[in-house]
Amino acid sequence: MKTILTCLWAACLLVAFPAPNTQAQSYATASFSRTTLTGIGPDKKVSRRDPSDVIKVGDLYYVWYSRGPVKTGYDATVWYATSSDGVNWTEQGEAVAKGETGAWDEASVFTPNILVAEGKYWLFYTAVSTNPKVKPDSKIGIAVSNSPDGPWQKLATNPVLKNSDTPSDFDSHLVDDSCLLVRDGKYWLYYKGRQLGRSPAETKMGLAIAESPGGPYIRHPENPVIPGNHEVVIWPQGSGVVAMVDGHGPKETANSILFAEDGIHFAKTHDVIDRPKAGGTYRPEAFTDSNQGEAPTWGVEMDPAGKLLCIQRVDIEWKESNENE
Repeated sequence: MKTILTCLWAACLLVAFPAPNTQAQSYATASFSRTTLTGIGPDKKVSRRDPSDVIKVGDLYYVWYSRGPVKTGYDATVWYATSSDGVNWTEQGEAVAKGETGAWDEASVFTPNILVAEGKYWLFYTAVSTNPKVKPDSKIGIAVSNSPDGPWQKLATNPVLKNSDTPSDFDSHLVDDSCLLVRDGKYWLYYKGRQLGRSPAETKMGLAIAESPGGPYIRHPENPVIPGNHEVVIWPQGSGVVAMVDGHGPKETANSILFAEDGIHFAKTHDVIDRPKAGGTYRPEAFTDSNQGEAPTWGVEMDPAGKLLCIQRVDIEWKESNENE
């Protein structure tokens, strides 16, 4: 019976995620529908952007995001909201504030994401200072709590990942946009990086791995693992890893879904239709290290709200290629 169930699970997985397509033919697709949210939706007074992945604790969903008075993330702090249904949200308050004067995170803290590990909650965030040598000078830090509601304590070792000191590295200008998995008993931090002198359109995606949730995070020697992508959306898929790639980077991988059995060497499996903007997904197996992750069915993204931004829901529809029909 165990063998039969394993085979059935594997067959279901292949429906959503066929083997990477290496020939010039049509791909399966991922498309998205949108729902306006209450509580963190359109607001004329504040901007809410860069939502984290969604987690569920007890009966409540949690999401963290950048909140501030301007459209960009460069004058923001990290806030959070909860929901029982993923549509009606209650904003709970600030989770991570700006740092003290002179600190590496004194100007803005933004683009959060969450890791659940060792019975604690690890809130990763990007931050900038007020006197950077290059702008922006974003780096990645962590705040930890025993509860998803806080209080949050910033790690003394912050920032846990900073831009490379080697000018020729893909991430010598900045690092940003954390997305976490537990894999093979270790903590995998996917992030985006940009090289000095390069434009935002030349952003690429890297990987750093740690033995403990608080680090140290060591860059993978094969970085960048994806030669494009300005928005980091990752989830576990079976024994592998999936990345949703935006329009930045090589045209053959732009606006697509990529799969890597080893989490490092990615190949295209799907075309993405009307992709989410700065999205996060609900990924219940992200931190279980179970090798049973499935394609997400919903998540959140940021959306224009007049002159500012808000958070809205996206529901995902997966379709197989109809080439052989």
